[in-house]
This record gives sequence, structure tokens and C-alpha cells, in this order.
Amino acid sequence: MSKIYSVFLLFFLLYSAFSEIKATENTPFPPYSKVGGEDTINQDEVVNSDFVYNIKQKTGEITLDGAVNEPAWKSAQKADDFFMVLPYDTGRSRAESEIMMTYDEEYLYVAAVFYDSLPGDRIVESLSRDFNFGSNDNFLLFLDTYQNQTTGYSFGVNAAGAKWDGTMSDGHAVNLVWDCKWEAETRNYDNRWVTEMRIPFKSISYKNGAKQWNVQFSRLDLKLNEKSAWAPVPRQFPTASLAYAGVLQWDSPPPESNLQFSLIPYAFGSASRDFEADEDINYKKKLGMDAKVGLGSSFNLDLTYNPDFSQAEVDQQVTNLDRFELFYPEKRQFFLDNSDLFANYGSRRIRPFFSRRIGLDAPVLGGARLSGNMGSDWRVGIMDMQTEKTSALPASNFFVASVQRKVFSRSNIGALFVNKELTSDYSSSESNGYNRVAGLEYNLASKNNYWNGEFFGLRSFTQGVSSDDQFSQGMNLEYSRQQFSFEVDQSYVGREFVAETGYVPRNDFFRITPEASYRFYPDIKNLEYHGIEVEAGNFYCPEDFKLTDRDVSFDYFFQFRDRSRLDIEGQYTHVLLRDKFDPTNKDVDYLPSGNSYNWKKANVRYESDNRKLFQYDIEAGYGGFYNGERGYVKGELSYRYQPYGSISMAFSYNDLKLPEPWGRTDFWLIGPKIDITFTDEIFFTTYVQYNEQLDNLNVNSRFQWRYSQVSDLYLVYTDNYFPESMDSKNRSLVLKISYWFN
Repeated sequence: MSKIYSVFLLFFLLYSAFSEIKATENTPFPPYSKVGGEDTINQDEVVNSDFVYNIKQKTGEITLDGAVNEPAWKSAQKADDFFMVLPYDTGRSRAESEIMMTYDEEYLYVAAVFYDSLPGDRIVESLSRDFNFGSNDNFLLFLDTYQNQTTGYSFGVNAAGAKWDGTMSDGHAVNLVWDCKWEAETRNYDNRWVTEMRIPFKSISYKNGAKQWNVQFSRLDLKLNEKSAWAPVPRQFPTASLAYAGVLQWDSPPPESNLQFSLIPYAFGSASRDFEADEDINYKKKLGMDAKVGLGSSFNLDLTYNPDFSQAEVDQQVTNLDRFELFYPEKRQFFLDNSDLFANYGSRRIRPFFSRRIGLDAPVLGGARLSGNMGSDWRVGIMDMQTEKTSALPASNFFVASVQRKVFSRSNIGALFVNKELTSDYSSSESNGYNRVAGLEYNLASKNNYWNGEFFGLRSFTQGVSSDDQFSQGMNLEYSRQQFSFEVDQSYVGREFVAETGYVPRNDFFRITPEASYRFYPDIKNLEYHGIEVEAGNFYCPEDFKLTDRDVSFDYFFQFRDRSRLDIEGQYTHVLLRDKFDPTNKDVDYLPSGNSYNWKKANVRYESDNRKLFQYDIEAGYGGFYNGERGYVKGELSYRYQPYGSISMAFSYNDLKLPEPWGRTDFWLIGPKIDITFTDEIFFTTYVQYNEQLDNLNVNSRFQWRYSQVSDLYLVYTDNYFPESMDSKNRSLVLKISYWFN
């Protein structure tokens, strides 16, 4: 295995260096004249260095009213004449847009005017904060405050005035769980909609003394079915791609930040009852707090004591027919701030750190996280969390440290250390005294974003385990152009590799998966593009390199100009069971280990035009399944009553035809959801999920009132029933209120 590792390492590093050199070649866009300003831009670092917005300190006062009639706006530079990104990226946008920016000692101001190109209502899904990008006419601002083209901030609004804010990582990903105090006022006119934004400098971090940031302005006009950007972006990439941001040139450096302190106390009360255990009502009340300390303009210290996560959105259930643990994303806000520094190591199914392991089986007593940038090239993150002792589990401490160093134009090298250690007596439990994982990772991101990839190596250290087979490694390399893309993914997990604070659902395998796609852009009125995608996943036993799993899929897709999409897919599967497995996951009986199974299946998926009030996404398939057959249909139906919310229904039906003792088994999963936004401050959501496989009916209702900026009152009701009798299993009612002092 060490020889294979060495070959992949050498190949990856050589190819990465070659890719970085190639990335300095011209992009597909012709050169454009500078808008003006000091020519201090490193031409080798920024693709769109010719796009410069010169921001000057404001004169006079600005009232946020959506009128844009103050002298400060009249004297500000206008960023206009946007480039079309979708459906084409070969010319200017048909939608007329104007962006203006200015600042003072406390705030960054942004004004935007968007003119209509077609008559009719503007499309808005709801007034919910952090709206769905693709379902709203909207404006987004992307700020790369360290000019590393990897991290940053995003602020935006939809045409009804709902806010969007998040932190950025990986050069394009936006984490919308992050909230900060800022203001926006949006006004609709007959032929345009206008927004004004005021963002406190103390809400974001940046390098003191710097006179340049990177910036991008993005507009989505659904009536026109057009996405556009101020600095041009190839259509295979999102407008959030910081590799294609322009330059924000300050007339003088933004104000230096001093020590900032915010305190967010909360009060919590609940009543719950476990009917299955025949317990009486259990009343709870507690106080807790979060605190944020801004250490200058670069580092943030986050503290939490006695945290409560009862208001976190409920997980969307699925029917589990897989042999391995399912992945459910983290939804608790404390763990999602700067989460990329900790959670993005490894690959999708080899995560050395997965924050959901902390606090879901034992209460969190408290924790701290220090994270931020050291100049433009270094990022550092340290987090420590302590859980309490329960009747079943000892108290535990979770420590994570991460450091990243930028190399070349946009790539970085990172190191991670994760330590889980029991801090109370564990002799009566099956837990290990400690589990540690250390790793190194190289992330490739070329200047023009055509090449992306990663290489990582991980080593675990577990009390009582002395084997040398505690190693894991992986690599991924992707080349993406407008018409075609190619990707190869490889990974290895040793038999004794353990990441108790991570997500590694499978051990003892070597996997390699090549994938390729090609798109055709015909001159057909209603068709934007069509093409093929082929993928072949192969798993081998490291000991003898015997094939254990193979999934080969062929997908032909059609993307229509009305935003609908059709996929037709065929798949071949081979499985050699290395452990016994119940294909229904109901513990009825087990297929024995050592047996091989081969089958084929086909499926069709259609996504409707999401601009319509009624939209749907439906997939149906049929084929083999281990020693039997499987047919299924799944999807989601949704009706939007803009801008006040929507009602939707997620569903899936699986029909399994297997030999005895299983026979014919079917599973329904039905999940209606009502999402109401009374205003941009008052929200109500009810989610009902009937899961036949789990024999459970779940009801979760959440009322949220944002009565002040980033200060909330929550009322959450949860109930679980036996579907046949509708007898309650357990029930709870939670009231929580928080307030942000700063």
C-alpha cells in the first residue's frame, strides 16, 4: 500500500504544479479597460484584475430608504453594464443594473438599482432570511477581504427585501448559517427595484492597512431567466467564484478595528414527556450564553456556556437501504461559524472531524473557538468543547486545531489535529480513553478555477490499538471547462483507522472512481444544452486487491431554457458482501457475507421550471436489488404563495421484491411542510414526516420572531407517534429567547 501511496503523491504534486503554471494562461474573456484607480494589482493573481471598483469615503448622510437620492450616491462610481453568465456567457446582460459603494468610519454602504427588462411581477419565494438563491430575483455581494480568493463574506437581498448573509470558503461555497448585524432597505417601483445596505466594519474581518479587496456583484433576474455579474464568470462556475471577482480599490484603508465584544445570553424552558417509558412530565429550565470577541480585524474568539440547540431545523428523513451509516449535515450555528477550517478536511465520506459527534448524545457544558486570518496567507482555527457525564456516557473533551497556508495563486496546505479524550471515569463503558487523528492536506485551486483537487493523509491514534493499519489517504483531481469535465477520485481507509469525532462509515478498502461529462450547446430554441455523464466507482480489498464493489452509471441529461431538466440514467452494480446485511434494514434476516450480487437498474428524473408557482422534482426507477428487485419513486411537490411562503410535500416509495423470509416489502416516506413568512422578522414552519421503515410519525413546529437584530424568540413543538394507533411516543414543548448585546 505504501508504494501506491507514493505513486499517487508524486503524481498529484507534479500535476498540481503543472496546473498552477498552466493557470496563468489567458482566460476565455478578452481584456477590458480598467475602470480606474491605482494599478497595484498583481496581474498574476487576479483573473479579472481589469475590473476595478474605486470606493471613496462618503460626503453627507445616507438614509436607508430605497431612494438612492443622496449626494454620496450621485458622486459614487457606478458598476454597470454587467456580463451575462447564464444561459450564455459570451456577451453583456440584457438586464440593466447599477451598483454603487461608499463608506465612513463605521460602515460600508452599498446601493443597487435593478431595472426590469420584461413586464410582470418579480419572482420572490418568501421573506425568509437566507432565501433559496435560484427561486428569487436577487442581488448578491461577494467580498474577499484578504484577497486570497478562497474565503470571504456574502451579503444580499431578494426583490421583496429578505436578507442573505454568510461566510465563504473553498473559493465559492457560502455558509448561510452565519448571521451578523447589518441593515438593508428595499423598495419596489414600477420599472425597477432598489436596495440600500449598511454593513458595520466590526461585523467582518479584514487585513488592517490594506487598500484592496476583491469584490463581485451578482444579479439573478428570473423573469428574464438570466444570471449576470459585474466581472465576467464562465457559465460552468457560480458567480460566487472568487477566482473571477474584480478588485475593490479603497481611496484609503478601511478603519482599523479595535477589540469588539458581543454577549448573547439566552433563557430556555421546556416540558417533555416520554410515553414509551411511562414517565411523568419533565420540566427543564436553564440559562446559557454565547460571546463573541473580535481581536482586532483578523481574529474572532467565540465562547459558549451551557448551549442549547433546540431551535435547529429538524433533519429530513430518508428511507435507508444502504449498508453504511447515513450522513446528516450539521445545522447548529455554533459549529458552523468558520466550519470549513475544521470540517472540510478529507473527502465526502472520509471526514476526520464531524461536529455532529459532539453533543447529540450528551449535553455540551461549554466551549471556545479561536479562528481567523494571519495576513493574506495564513488561516488558523482552534476549538475546544466539553460535554457532561450522563448515565450512559462519561464526560468527554473534544479539541480540534487547524492551520492553512496559501501556496501558489489560490491553493493551500493544511494541517489538522483532532483529539477526543474522556475526562471522567470510563471503566464501566465501552469507550476508549482517547482517540486522536492527525492529518495533512493539499488543496489545489488554479487561478482560473479550471483545475481543482486535493490530496490528504490521515493517521489515527486510539487507546488500546497498536496496529500499523491506522492510516487513511485520498486524492481528487478535477478539470472543468464549459463543454467537458473530468474527475478522478481515489481513497484508502485502513482496517484499524478510527475517527470517533469524524465521519468514516466504512473501513478497510481502496477506492478509485473516474468520472467524465460532456455537454453539447445546440442552436435549438427551447434547449440550453444536453450531454452525457459517465462514472465508475470501484472498491477493492487492500489485502489482496480483490474487487468488492462496482457501480457504473451512465446519465444523459437535457437542460431546457425554461430552467427545467430531464435526466435518464442506467446503472450496473456489483457487490461482494464482506459482512452480513439485511437489504430491508429491518432486522428480518441477513444475506451471508462472502456472497456476490450483480444487478442493473434504470431511472428517470425531471425537475420542473422553478419560476412557476407550482414546481416539482420527481424521480422513478426500476431494476435489480441484491437477490431481488426494487422499484421506487421519490420527489417533492411545492406551491409558492409569494412572498409569504410555500407548502411542499416530499415523498418516497420503495417496493422491494425479495425471496423469503422478506417477501414483498414496501416503504412509504411522506413529509409535508408548511413554511410561512408573515414578515421578514416573523416565521412559522411545520414539518410532518411519516417514515414507514422506522414506524414513526414525527411532527415538528417552529415559530421564530426576530424581534431585534440577531435576537430571537423561538417556540418549538415536537411529537413522535406510532402511525398505526397514533399513540404518542414522546412529546416536547420548548421556549427559548436570546438577545445580542454589543
